[in-house]
Amino acid sequence: MPAAPQRGTVTIMWYFLIKALLSGLIIAIVSEVARRQPSFGALIASLPLISILGMIWLWRDRPDAANMAHHALATFWYVLPSLPMFLLIPAFLNRGWPFWLSLGLGCVLTVLLYGVTVWLLGRFGFDL
Repeated sequence: MPAAPQRGTVTIMWYFLIKALLSGLIIAIVSEVARRQPSFGALIASLPLISILGMIWLWRDRPDAANMAHHALATFWYVLPSLPMFLLIPAFLNRGWPFWLSLGLGCVLTVLLYGVTVWLLGRFGFDL
C-alpha cells in the first residue's frame, strides 16, 4: 500500500495549482479583452503582470534580496531582445504573410536575439 502523501507535499501541490490558475487566468483575461478591444488587450499584455507574479512567487519561496535583484535585472535584459518580435510580426502580417509563419519567424528572431544578448552581456561580465 502506498504511503499517504505528507502534509507538506499536499500544500506544495495546492500552492502550485493556485500559482498556475492565477497566472493562466491573467492570460485568459488578456486574450478575451484583446478579442473585443485589441489596443486595450495589448496594453494589458504589455504590463509585466507575469513577471510581477513570478517575483512574488519567487520571493515567497526564497526571500533572498540578492537572488531577487539578479532575477529582476535578468528579466530586464531578456525583455529587450523580445521587443523586435512585436515589430516583425505585424510587418509580415501587413504584407499578407500567414499568421503561423509570421509568429514562428518572430519567435526565431527572439531566440537568436536572446543568444546574442547572453553572449554580449557575458563579454561584459554579466551572467544571465
